[in-house]
Amino acid sequence: MDHPSPRGLHRPTAIIGIGLFAIAALTWFDARSMTIASNYGVGADAASYFVAAFLAILGAGHLAAALRPGLQADEADWGAVAWILLALVGLSGSIWLGLGFIPGSTLLFAFTARAFGRRALLADLVIGLVIATLIFLMFNKLLKLALPMGPLERLF
Repeated sequence: MDHPSPRGLHRPTAIIGIGLFAIAALTWFDARSMTIASNYGVGADAASYFVAAFLAILGAGHLAAALRPGLQADEADWGAVAWILLALVGLSGSIWLGLGFIPGSTLLFAFTARAFGRRALLADLVIGLVIATLIFLMFNKLLKLALPMGPLERLF
């Protein structure tokens, strides 16, 4: 039986909110260190600032929801949260290790699908690979915007 949180704070929601604020701060800090100039007014850092602001808004929403009375204390699916974290680490690690955008985004898709309850990991890896490749080709070839490249991306 679920019981409402006695102190009026839904801890799992608050922890996720704090985590979103931390990721927003890291994204904002990273955007400040970008030195890529733009010829048409909006630099490469603009998207990062937008993402950081969006993450901060999501964090504030989570903290507000965590303080709302009536939430059950044990509603969080920590397994799903772990899969999402693994997906983000897979994407970041792939780019950091020089493996490129496509492998990282493939992992992001497959692990996020797993977090939402899908159990077809191999099929999700294939679907993620197709989607990530199409996105890479669209950005790199059509829009002429560079995404992180690894060995696979250099084949294109």
